[in-house]
Amino acid sequence: MTDTRIRTYTNEKEQEKEETTERSGEQEHCPECGGRLITDEEHAETVCTDCGLVVEEDEVDRGPEWRAFDASEKDEKSRVGAPTTNMMHDQGLSTNIGWQNKDAYGRALSSRQRQKMQRLRTWNERFRTRDSKERNLKQALGEIDRMASALGLPENVRETASVIYRRALEEDLLPGRSIEGVATASLYAAARQAGTPRSLDEISAVSRVEKMELTRTYRYIIRELGLEVKPADPEHYVPRFVSDLDLSDETERMARELLESARQEGVHSGKSPVGLAAAAVYAAALLTNEKVTQNDVSDVASISEVTIRNRYKELLEASDTATPA
Repeated sequence: MTDTRIRTYTNEKEQEKEETTERSGEQEHCPECGGRLITDEEHAETVCTDCGLVVEEDEVDRGPEWRAFDASEKDEKSRVGAPTTNMMHDQGLSTNIGWQNKDAYGRALSSRQRQKMQRLRTWNERFRTRDSKERNLKQALGEIDRMASALGLPENVRETASVIYRRALEEDLLPGRSIEGVATASLYAAARQAGTPRSLDEISAVSRVEKMELTRTYRYIIRELGLEVKPADPEHYVPRFVSDLDLSDETERMARELLESARQEGVHSGKSPVGLAAAAVYAAALLTNEKVTQNDVSDVASISEVTIRNRYKELLEASDTATPA
């Protein structure tokens, strides 16, 4: 009995295979003249290129029902959803239930429907963070996004900071350290790697940890993860300081020249890049006859006026030395 069933099953499979082969052959070649078949997507037909025979018609159009005339318009109309991102703890793969108590037509929900939606939101949040690791990651990434927004950092810095924090979490570097401290250190390292650095004072101003804890955690993360972070270049701070002080492009160019002269003379060694950048902007403003005070530069750069006075004198001396007589 069993052998008969096996033989019957085998025969059925062979017959299906032959039918599939015949259908595929018919789709590739015209049944009348054996010519090549093409698919006319505009008319939803399959026709022969030689004799013009319509082999199939009323085919299912699997393309989009809309038209796009450039790449940006195509991306806007795409319905595949947002790309995955490391800036969310679940990489953006889970479902979000909006907090607007309205239906798809913009009509307000009834009280019973609002209660039902509130329960669904609560359970959705619980399922999105099922263990302590995901809750940790969700809190940290939210903190990184908050601080990056306050500091005006671009999206690539937030993405890099999220990857650094994930690595620290995977390598079990968090025990004994606060979530906010590691998140702040990750953002500080990511900003320096991306060439858009922020000073420790600026980071501390928007963080929930002390400056001492930030520097200690930053050194620990850099050492344990083996991150390559170059010393901050003073020129990276110049455009932001010039923009905040509403100075001209000529002042920015002069500040860069002063920093280049200081680099040639070795003035950069052992000096704070923020102090050098602020002093260069102040000295350049004086040389281009723009009105700016040491107090204005001090407020923008978050450093003392004494530092600006000391550094700008050194920059001017280095500029005179570097300039050929």
